[in-house]
Amino acid sequence: MRAISELIAAGPTVSFEFFPPSTDAGRAQLTACLDDIASIHPSFVSVTYGAGGSTRDNTRGLVIEINEQRGYPAMPHLTCIGHRREELTSMLDAYAAADITNILALAGDPPADGSPADGDFSYASELVQLIRSRGTACVGVAAFPEGHPRSPSIAHDREQLAAKLEVADFGIAQFFYRAADYFRMRDDLAALGCTKPVLPGIMPMLNPDTVRRFAAMNGAYFPEELAQSISDADPADRLSRAVDAAQSLIDELRREAVPGIHVYCLNRSDVAVGVMGSNP
Repeated sequence: MRAISELIAAGPTVSFEFFPPSTDAGRAQLTACLDDIASIHPSFVSVTYGAGGSTRDNTRGLVIEINEQRGYPAMPHLTCIGHRREELTSMLDAYAAADITNILALAGDPPADGSPADGDFSYASELVQLIRSRGTACVGVAAFPEGHPRSPSIAHDREQLAAKLEVADFGIAQFFYRAADYFRMRDDLAALGCTKPVLPGIMPMLNPDTVRRFAAMNGAYFPEELAQSISDADPADRLSRAVDAAQSLIDELRREAVPGIHVYCLNRSDVAVGVMGSNP
């Protein structure tokens, strides 16, 4: 499978994020989504990794299956907080043995109860360095357009992000609802001499209450007017309103020649095809 950095360089790319299903119904839904996005010709997809490695085997199995059957790269997420070096090294070697050569390196979340994370790593940049020491994988990292929630300031966040991107190959942005926030991050990174591409992350607002909670956790702007419009709509119209808003944001981003679009589609065909089917 090609390195995702090469695909981005030849882009712009279209990509989707999936999560490993835990039920037969979820598996059928994901299979249908993978079938349906074939018409969009995705550049790549990514597969999430549960907190503390709770979906480790499912993530690896799904990535291997997509790589073997779908004709485009699948990239596993890998978090490091709460893991020992030996455990991560073993997982990286298993990925290499399965010819998985693209990895999204993430710090992950500390324990929700506030207890110390029991592991050898605290930052994604440490995981990137470990991946580099084990071979030649293409490495992506996360970016937060409005600043990481644990950063003391935007300036500090940008400096840390630029340093992380310096040792990685590309970034994928956390979801946002104002194009200006992404453009500000892009310009701040350029001012620091960072030229690595960062893909905008798009999350259609299918469930305003859930997205509001995610935005609060990340310290991100939440568009209450859009949320109210979707909540007030008839159930049959809510998806189309969320998709229309996502398409408008994508159009605004593409006018500035972004390197690609990454959609958090929640394993749903109607979301993936709705957002990108008319935005090839």
